[in-house]
Amino acid sequence: MLRPSLIVLSLSLALSACSKGGKDGKESDQAKVATGSASAGSAGAKPSNTPLLVTQEDLQTIQNSALSSGPVITGSIQPERKADLRSELSTVVLQVLKENGETVKRGDLLVRLDDTSIRDGLNSAEESARAAAQTLEQAERQFQRLKTLRASGMTSTQQLEDAEIRRNNAQSDLVAAKARSVQARQQMQRTEVRAPFDGVVSERKVSAGDTAQIGKELVKVIDPTSMRFEGLLSADKVNNVKIGQAVTFRVNGYGDQNFAGKVKRVDMAANATTRQVEVLVAFADNNPPRVSGLYGEGRIETGSTQTLMIANTALLRDGDKAYAWRVKDGVVKKVSLLVGERDPRRGDIEVRSGLVDGDKVVRNPISTLVDGQKVQMVASAGTNMPAALTGAPANVTPAGK
Repeated sequence: MLRPSLIVLSLSLALSACSKGGKDGKESDQAKVATGSASAGSAGAKPSNTPLLVTQEDLQTIQNSALSSGPVITGSIQPERKADLRSELSTVVLQVLKENGETVKRGDLLVRLDDTSIRDGLNSAEESARAAAQTLEQAERQFQRLKTLRASGMTSTQQLEDAEIRRNNAQSDLVAAKARSVQARQQMQRTEVRAPFDGVVSERKVSAGDTAQIGKELVKVIDPTSMRFEGLLSADKVNNVKIGQAVTFRVNGYGDQNFAGKVKRVDMAANATTRQVEVLVAFADNNPPRVSGLYGEGRIETGSTQTLMIANTALLRDGDKAYAWRVKDGVVKKVSLLVGERDPRRGDIEVRSGLVDGDKVVRNPISTLVDGQKVQMVASAGTNMPAALTGAPANVTPAGK
């Protein structure tokens, strides 16, 4: 059994050790926090003298360019060659062989109509034509025989004339029978609705079992290679429009892609309701839209003026304000701009103030650019990412060098 004095000594030593360990742990935690704060402050700091590596491809030189002007035209893309195939008979639809969007060749069968009654009529007309031909043949032989007998005086003139009349009537009956046969054959052909040209079925209006009345629309066929822009123009601008003028427009569904065309025809009659004039524009592009009915909007270039232009990608907007990053005297600076109209051909923007001819601006600025930061021009990076976009420091060799 331990003595009381030893027990007291052991407890004193234990309490002393715990007190010292707690104090040392607290001091260690405080040191770690201080070290972390210092590291965070060092990481957030940005060297103010780090230059941007910029190539000539990263910059745009501001200079005078032609800004086209002219009236606005709106409309839709429509095919020049289109056919609304309608029924010429009052009968039942037996079969529809093509669906919307399917390509067809000229002469392809699209819709088949019931031809039962028409086929019966054709058979009857052909039989009548054969009977009339036989009657004519007999009448002709009789007339020729009496004509020979009359020459020898063995028959009367009246008999010869009667035979001639019968022959002539037989000829008329044969002609009428052939006409009915041809008409019935044409009716048979109308039971098969065929494509009038190479194209695409744009709209199917009937299905098997429908009753097709005379004049009812069956299918629509369009030629997607004959698309044109059918636009409407305000009547007060029509005097400025001439055939052959260039037109630049965009089509809904094709994003920011610009299409070029030329005025092909200007209607000489304004719409009675809207007082707008129709203008037909032929595509000048090798790859025009292939979908009809799309909305389009553009401008007819009736004139152009010389003014400073900036690329749309180099322009920054903040509400109603516009800015650009100008590179001058080895530094990049954010300058305020007063801009004007947009060129519908290239998408460039008119610069009315803020830049002068010959200024260089960053073509594709990024959010990490710093006003007043130094710029260092380097050789073209080739396939590497432009240095102006990466923000690589001057003393760092780009990848691939």
